[in-house]
Amino acid sequence: MKKVAVLFHDGFEEVEALSVVDIMRRANVECTMVGMDKLEVTSSHQIKIKMDQIYDGLDNYDAVVIPGGMPGASNLRDDSRVIDLVKQFNHDGKIIGAICAGPIVLQEADVIKGKTVTCYPGFEEQLIGSNYQETLVQRDENIITGKGPAAALAFGYTLLEALGCDSSVIKEGMQYTYLEKNI
Repeated sequence: MKKVAVLFHDGFEEVEALSVVDIMRRANVECTMVGMDKLEVTSSHQIKIKMDQIYDGLDNYDAVVIPGGMPGASNLRDDSRVIDLVKQFNHDGKIIGAICAGPIVLQEADVIKGKTVTCYPGFEEQLIGSNYQETLVQRDENIITGKGPAAALAFGYTLLEALGCDSSVIKEGMQYTYLEKNI
């Protein structure tokens, strides 16, 4: 079974983080909400979420996800454990997802130089050496980035597909196929 970890620090964006958790769990992918320092983390909109566990290494995971939100993304960027983890996942060719402001973590870990990425408007200037694209979701090898809250579902499905899972049944069940047909 594939394993995904979503990392949380205070100030995370709820839609971006929890949409990934929801999609993974619907697809029967083990998805763990990991609080970097505590079991109850507060979102950027003051919503308290109970984590599955506190960070203690993620060696046996297939993917790591960095949600956006401020100051959540900055808190993750400034956590050396997160930077070391992202560097190790990249070295191992494991999937790394970052959405909204989250790609600033990938910049700090120096894993997006030469990579095609997207992010929330205004943060692209911080993604030095990458190839920024004005897209909803962008995948470049093991790196998957999303633009912001509106990209959360597409970002989650792209992560699911990168894990080798068929997202079509989940998309259908969540009525996403209706959205795709009517946009």
